Amino acid sequence: MFGGYHPQGSLRRLATDTTRPIGLIAGWGRFPVLVAQSLVARRIPVCCVAIPDHADQHLEYLCDHVLWSGVGRMGSHIKYFRKLGVRQVTMAGKLFKADLLYRGSPWLRHTPDLECIRTFGPLLLSRQRNARDDSLLTAVTQMYQRHSMEVTSATDLAPELLATPGWLVGKNRSLRLENDIQFGWQIAKQMGGLDIGQSITVKDGAVLAVEAIEGTDACIRRTGELCRRGGWVLVKVAKPRQDMRFDVPTIGPQTVEMVRDAKGAAIAIEAGRTIIVDQRQTFAAAERAGIAIVSLREPQLDARTIAA
Repeated sequence: MFGGYHPQGSLRRLATDTTRPIGLIAGWGRFPVLVAQSLVARRIPVCCVAIPDHADQHLEYLCDHVLWSGVGRMGSHIKYFRKLGVRQVTMAGKLFKADLLYRGSPWLRHTPDLECIRTFGPLLLSRQRNARDDSLLTAVTQMYQRHSMEVTSATDLAPELLATPGWLVGKNRSLRLENDIQFGWQIAKQMGGLDIGQSITVKDGAVLAVEAIEGTDACIRRTGELCRRGGWVLVKVAKPRQDMRFDVPTIGPQTVEMVRDAKGAAIAIEAGRTIIVDQRQTFAAAERAGIAIVSLREPQLDARTIAA
């Protein structure tokens, strides 16, 4: 599968559709699948670079073409998109950064090609190494721009996935819960401004756990171990200067299940800047578990708005 070329769907559709194909770079999770579904529903051809051990096999049946290729083969990605006439690229899905960079040598594991070395070498091979998410993803964006390809936000292509404002699920409102959401929001925003992570967990005005490179799921599990009484809040927000082309905060049914298992009470997210995958299933799972989901815009952060 590495570097394989898998034409899927109808070649005639690519040839006859006047809309240029979209290049989808797919990582882990349902988000890339939902983006592909949204594009296919509008008869927009999709050419996908699927990251092995990350991307969903279902993309094979959705996309017009799929290239399974590792993160280090960036020159191959460029050639693939060029061959199919792609001028617009979007990134969707999670990459497990700890696995990619810190479990063994990334240069040996991923056999990077020359394009990859040009892109990441100045960041990862210099004396002052810089492996921050924003720096790495900005370098990828600039690489595509050098090759005359525009990088577009996946949420611009599938805006229906973004959270709308409001108390979306749940009736367990209380002043203590509202105070924890307000407190957690401010801390999470400061943390995002430092490019540490997007999520924290809070109870009674105390920060229980902070998301770093391990991701939100590990942060939730750690919270369950630390706070066995439960009743805590997960706050997940965009960075203050969030580039919506990549690393957009995301929740889904799995998030709800993990919060339930760790005895959390609520999930607070940022309206218009957070993706909810499989929204019906997410809301139904939260209802069954008795977990509130509240979606806010930053200026709304006062108790009267949260309780409205």
